[in-house]
Amino acid sequence: MKSQREKALKFRGMHLSGDMLVLANAWDVPSARIFEQAGFPAIGTTSAGIALSLGYPDGQKISRDEMMQVVARIARSVSIPVTADVEAGYGESVADVAKTAMRVISAGAVGLNLEDSTKRPENPLYDVETQIQKIRMIGKVASSLEVPLVVNARTDVLVLGKGDSSNRLKDAIARGKEYRKAGADCFFPVGAIDPQTISEIVKQVSGPVNILAAKDVPPVAELKRLGVRRVSVGSGPARATLGLVKRIAQELRESGTYGNLLEGAPTLAEANRLVERNSELASYRG
Repeated sequence: MKSQREKALKFRGMHLSGDMLVLANAWDVPSARIFEQAGFPAIGTTSAGIALSLGYPDGQKISRDEMMQVVARIARSVSIPVTADVEAGYGESVADVAKTAMRVISAGAVGLNLEDSTKRPENPLYDVETQIQKIRMIGKVASSLEVPLVVNARTDVLVLGKGDSSNRLKDAIARGKEYRKAGADCFFPVGAIDPQTISEIVKQVSGPVNILAAKDVPPVAELKRLGVRRVSVGSGPARATLGLVKRIAQELRESGTYGNLLEGAPTLAEANRLVERNSELASYRG
């Protein structure tokens, strides 16, 4: 637990000083190991990537237990800090979110994403007060277990909120301010894409802001100039991998050749080495 606490403090520090934190998001042990070997100082998990790999659609359709099992495998497999995407906390109540925060810590992660999307079309967003209570509870759990989880409070109001884009931006900024007051370490406004929107959020919401890398989002260097402290890629790498599998399938069916299959693929020996650390840890734990 001491080591986990040290990782959590180190991860928090990455948001406050030094270069902008760029997070790759893993969905299994091999992807996590590849990102670690590439030199990322920390990694996040992708809830969508993990869910899809286990046969579930995105949107909190996977159970807490199944999600946390994968998070634990990833956290055991790398030596760098891991932050877990736990969607909306796997339950409606503050107590449910408390259980999820406990599971995040027991899995070995040092941070979590918590979103305010309800997954219900008729009422797509939790009210601000509900999210405040959940964020505060995560802080209490983290304090009691002496692992200062880094909370990345996500809002989906820019894509699911009511009114025009101007009203949704005002709502996002208001939520960001309240989430930060409640104890969130970082604010994650999904749907912030253009420089003007990103810049306005960074200026108005004190503290680190996380931007999701997506189509039309400025490159890392420009985001850094805008004052963004953290960038993540979400399910992008997992979906890109599915795109490669699709190209392999099409080429094999249509031309009977193996170009996409072979280009850039690690050998079996290299793939095995990606998971050797995990298997050694499993053997050690008996």
